[in-house]
Amino acid sequence: MEKDLKYKRGIFQVASDFEKTLNFEEIFNNNNPVHLEIGSGRGEFLLEKSISLPEVNFLGIDSKEKRIKTILRKLDIEKNKNVRVMKLLVDDDIEKFIPENSLEEIYIIYPDPWSKRKHHKNRLIQDRFIEALSKVLKFNGKVKLASDHKEYAMWIVRHFQNQTDFETIFEGGFTYIPPRDHLRTYFEVKKSKEGYNPFFMYFKKK
Repeated sequence: MEKDLKYKRGIFQVASDFEKTLNFEEIFNNNNPVHLEIGSGRGEFLLEKSISLPEVNFLGIDSKEKRIKTILRKLDIEKNKNVRVMKLLVDDDIEKFIPENSLEEIYIIYPDPWSKRKHHKNRLIQDRFIEALSKVLKFNGKVKLASDHKEYAMWIVRHFQNQTDFETIFEGGFTYIPPRDHLRTYFEVKKSKEGYNPFFMYFKKK
């Protein structure tokens, strides 16, 4: 099992101990569009997306080693050739390792809401972070988010609408109706059964 995991690390995992921005052409061995998932969790979204869009390259980033190992074990050498993963804590330094104007889409599915007011400063979605996302996105690139925490969802909408270089795709800033390209994860199914309804928020770089 560990031998297989080591083999997959050599194929799918990108080292995070670098001093320069990533070169996607070298990492994926092609010039296909690149989509980024921040916080890949158990990997269901990343794996299913990569199969449904084989002409797109997918980079999944998560800060927890256990989650990276879980994703690596699930990756199939044939079905998921277009996937790479990195163990990294993402913040507004993202522009230091992702090239400018290089991403077509960014997915942030159920980020930690840090519910208590005193912890709001720990939330991923902040003005500075959104500015960094704008730098790494291509023109007309999209940020696609989902959250089942109403207050955080409204926080996300407000912070994106305060930015001049993003426009809201859904009227009012969000929709309850799952977009056509959305894929349900284990977490989403579990929370939906508990009565939590997700908010979907898509924003496009102008």
